[in-house]
Amino acid sequence: MRLPDLEAWAIFASVVEHRSFSAAATAIGLSKATVSKAVSRLETQLGQSLFHRTSRRLALTEAGKPLAEHARRLLAEAHAAEEAARAGASSPAGRIRLAAPMSFGVTHLAPLLAEFLAAHPKVQIELHLSDAYVDIVAEGIDVALRIGVLADSSLRTRRLRDVTIHVVAASAYLAVHGMPAHPADLAGHVLLGYSYSNGPWRFTQPREDGTNEEVSVRTDGPLSANSGDALVPALIAGLGIAILPDFIVDAAIRAGTLVPILTDWTTIRPALHLLTPPSPLRPARVEALITFLAERLR
Repeated sequence: MRLPDLEAWAIFASVVEHRSFSAAATAIGLSKATVSKAVSRLETQLGQSLFHRTSRRLALTEAGKPLAEHARRLLAEAHAAEEAARAGASSPAGRIRLAAPMSFGVTHLAPLLAEFLAAHPKVQIELHLSDAYVDIVAEGIDVALRIGVLADSSLRTRRLRDVTIHVVAASAYLAVHGMPAHPADLAGHVLLGYSYSNGPWRFTQPREDGTNEEVSVRTDGPLSANSGDALVPALIAGLGIAILPDFIVDAAIRAGTLVPILTDWTTIRPALHLLTPPSPLRPARVEALITFLAERLR
């Protein structure tokens, strides 16, 4: 049985990561000709082109896109295996690519990273903050924090804590428009939307007969944003009602600038999760960060 050309796969992964034959060659310490020959060799073995090449642009072919993910995994697992073998003799070192939601990342994660880096001076963290969905395997992310109800996947996940969702408005808004007593009342109110939420707001409440009353409310207000923090000034100014997580609105609720409403109804029940790629092999630096975040964020 012919063994796979692991060197060519690793070089292919590097070209994908650096989006250039020249940049990949520099990064891994090989000549551009060697890198090009390795990719050509792999294409010959696979019987298909992996890149569209022009003088100005290098792009994966449709056949190359899924193979790039396999190549990343092979290279990541090889690195992880080497680092795992050295872990007992060295402290965590190297770069970690970490992804997290924008608001939570700024307010809760960033202060913790300062503490982690002070304790691990040989580690570098590349932090990616976005509320958009991130394919952590395709993007080469080592660790991701995600808030929501997770769909089934091959990713390794760890539930860290529940996240409470509040329906909130300013007292000034409620004084003018009235306090909603039932989710159906929201149809007559100004509702501010979060761009990444899927579909209408959903509420449930148990009935005396043991069943649940369920209500859906569609939002169509004057403002929607892909960051929950961006809705808070409009809420405080009395422009409407929004649904936002505890880490965004708890301070405003404590200060009295926002008022929780419909508190006897349940909305979605998301949680904070820690995700990593499927491989059980992880570098010592990644294991150290996972342990640290799991302890601090519970």
